[in-house]
Amino acid sequence: MRRRGKEGEARDNKHVRSSDAKHGRRPGGARGGQNSESYAGSGRRGKVRPEEDLYEIISGQEAPLILILDCVQDPHNLGAILRTADGAGVAAVVAPKDKSASITDTVRRISVGAADAVPFIQVTNLARTMRKLQDEGVWLVGTSDAGEGTLYDSKLTGPLGIVMGAEGTGMRRLTEDCCDFLIKIPMAGTVECLNVSVATAVCLYEAVRQRSLVSS
Repeated sequence: MRRRGKEGEARDNKHVRSSDAKHGRRPGGARGGQNSESYAGSGRRGKVRPEEDLYEIISGQEAPLILILDCVQDPHNLGAILRTADGAGVAAVVAPKDKSASITDTVRRISVGAADAVPFIQVTNLARTMRKLQDEGVWLVGTSDAGEGTLYDSKLTGPLGIVMGAEGTGMRRLTEDCCDFLIKIPMAGTVECLNVSVATAVCLYEAVRQRSLVSS
């Protein structure tokens, strides 16, 4: 596990990895790049895409926002998450092939069309994909009760992947270990956590808020 304990400082001092320069990326901004439009008309709408599509999608974006789902299994949750992801301008949603919901008629119905718009990519080895994203300059922030910092104390700009755990069990240990740092959503009431689709919406739109300030 890397860079724990000083999450805000890590983002301040090492916000962009060295490979950013190689790919011509700069911190800040939201969804963009010419690949977004090309994929919308690529004939792959509403289909699960292979892993290689992920790197092509983010290659033309300065600061891609990626959502990673670690074994979210309820199709209603996945549909709601895709709807939020579309609204937040997420470049791609990534999930493992095993023990995860995929694109179904229920997901399409709940997503209100977002399942046909947001690239949904299922991978064989999620940890390996996460490490490759890090090599591409993407910082990965996981949501967990073990996080020392809160969502609102963390910087969510630049090339970023937000990692959400499964219903009930949260992130698997290996997935957690692959995150650059962990954060938690403040809970003021008696319940311990939010539904994963609600938690995803809270995290994504905090990222949208911060990124809009950077780009304005």
